[in-house]
Amino acid sequence: MAVSMTGFGRSKLETESLTITVEIRSVNHRFLDCHFRMPQYLLRFEDKLKKIVQKHLSRGRVDCFITMDGENVVDRRLHIDWNLLDAYYQYIKELKNRYELKENITISHFMNEEPFISIVEEDVNNCKWSDQLFQSFEGAVLNLKNMRMSEGKRLENGLMDQLFELETMVKQMTLLAPQVKDELEGKLYRKVKDVTNGEFDETRILTEIALLAERTDITEELARLTSHLTEFHDTVKKNEPVGRKLDFLIQEMNRETNTIGSKTNVLQISKFVVNMKSVLEKMREQVQNIE
Repeated sequence: MAVSMTGFGRSKLETESLTITVEIRSVNHRFLDCHFRMPQYLLRFEDKLKKIVQKHLSRGRVDCFITMDGENVVDRRLHIDWNLLDAYYQYIKELKNRYELKENITISHFMNEEPFISIVEEDVNNCKWSDQLFQSFEGAVLNLKNMRMSEGKRLENGLMDQLFELETMVKQMTLLAPQVKDELEGKLYRKVKDVTNGEFDETRILTEIALLAERTDITEELARLTSHLTEFHDTVKKNEPVGRKLDFLIQEMNRETNTIGSKTNVLQISKFVVNMKSVLEKMREQVQNIE
């Protein structure tokens, strides 16, 4: 079945001393691309969190937002880079001596240039809440997955309607194709007869006309289109990621449709070609969002 790459999932786990909130958004992407925004002390869990995403999703850009609040969850302290401060202090002394500066230059002049002071966060419970973190995170991923499946079902229904439109047009063109070929051969024969006043080698002319008409025959293209439509129908129902395969099939159907358009200028066929290209473009836009 088709699964959308667009969705949102949220979970919130609360205990007496801890609250974990996870929000996850996803949009279409060629591959699975995970990004995290979470407190510094959670960065050590990024690889495990990515594996949870990979367990349930195969494509899409996934943005994960994690917050954690509670008593005695994290210890925040200031970190001062004394080595950097010492280097700047020595630089200021040398600067004054070299240029005999009289104005007062202090380290405060450089505070905005370098992060001398930073806040360091460390968990104080030795990750006793890690299981709760993974549980909450997987809950959000599952909610996201369910939304993607619901959206995918909507996309699938739309694609099936458009597929029926294409199948109808291909069937109508298949019925028209022999008639168009016969009419073309008759038209060419009459033109040759008029130009030559009926004085020509009929066997040779009929052979040449048949060869010319063969070049405008669209039977093979219609057969391949029918095959692609059947494969598209079967693929969209498979219980696996199908987005790339569907995109490939739409490209192939576009190619066959363009070939038909270049082979014949018969009005009825040309109208079908224009309509088919319009439907295929709509399908392509939808397929771009399928996992």
